[in-house]
Amino acid sequence: MELRTVVLAAAIPAIGAGAYGQFMESPATWDNQTAERVTWFSGKVALPDGSPPPDAVRLRRVCNGVGHDEGWTDAKGHFWFKVGRSDSGPGSGDASQAAGQPASEDKPQGYAYSNPITTELANCELEVALEGYLADSVSLKVAGVGATNLGTIVLRPVSGAGSLTVSATTLKAPPKARKSYDKGLQAIQAKKWDIAASELARAVEVYPRFAAAWYQLGQARLARGDAAGAADAWRESAKADPRFVKPLESMTALADQRQDYTESARTSDAWLQLDPDHFPAAWLFNAVAKARLGRADEAENAARKGLQADKEQRVHRLHYVLGLILLAKHDYAEAATCFRNYLKAAPAARDADAVRRQIADLDRLIASATP
Repeated sequence: MELRTVVLAAAIPAIGAGAYGQFMESPATWDNQTAERVTWFSGKVALPDGSPPPDAVRLRRVCNGVGHDEGWTDAKGHFWFKVGRSDSGPGSGDASQAAGQPASEDKPQGYAYSNPITTELANCELEVALEGYLADSVSLKVAGVGATNLGTIVLRPVSGAGSLTVSATTLKAPPKARKSYDKGLQAIQAKKWDIAASELARAVEVYPRFAAAWYQLGQARLARGDAAGAADAWRESAKADPRFVKPLESMTALADQRQDYTESARTSDAWLQLDPDHFPAAWLFNAVAKARLGRADEAENAARKGLQADKEQRVHRLHYVLGLILLAKHDYAEAATCFRNYLKAAPAARDADAVRRQIADLDRLIASATP
């Protein structure tokens, strides 16, 4: 059985940071009817010493196992987002996706809340995500009419993985390059991609070894539909700082989406060479690429190592991919176990019904083979 394409958009890190207040509406003019349907949440994400995170942090609301991306923190770690009738649930992909890039950032689909919204948010939590860091989820309990402050969410670095998500070259950037970089990040936050690309291109022209600027330039180009230009920028980022993991993440995800499995295997291998213990999403991409290339034993090994690395149990898709690999090897009993583990971890996954049918087929096959 051929292993089908698995695209983990969540492996792509957050893009940019800007002044959150500049681009978000204020709740000050709400009426009572709006307050029944809409609520705001604010707060801050910080490192254990109280300092801001090294990069923008993704915000993800999870309600009854179904996730929806709420945006990013600003450069100082602050966040502010609205939940209401016009907001959405997951775009595409499965509930098993790890925290990271949403399947569609600017075209969500989804939730239509009924009144009151406090009832709809009864089983919702906010998760924050930055590769190389961990944080506890926070319950989204509405404090009353108006904005609810969730306080400070503390990011804890995972061993040395956190250092790989920040480029050391940023500290060496001259003021002129840094100024253009900051303008580029603000434009990304506002989804003004042409301005972002222009400012970031100016930053790397002033300082060609500005790895973070190259990386963000790739994100801006991708948002403009220039995938080839994005890949070029990410290669320059990796060249400028070989220990900066983010361009490798993005190159891997793009290669997977384009079904270029040779490239996905190469870049995920490089990603894992930097840190094989704290990036389970890299093992997922690696397993899919190796399976697609007909390297079944390597694919199985990658999936098993990914499950070992996924100590937070967030990359549920690894169970399913391992099941497909074992199915192709005719190990039906363990394949069925993997599929069951996947459904246990992600019961609301978009393909849950299809996986249940696969399990039923395998159970019948196993039963018919039993003397």
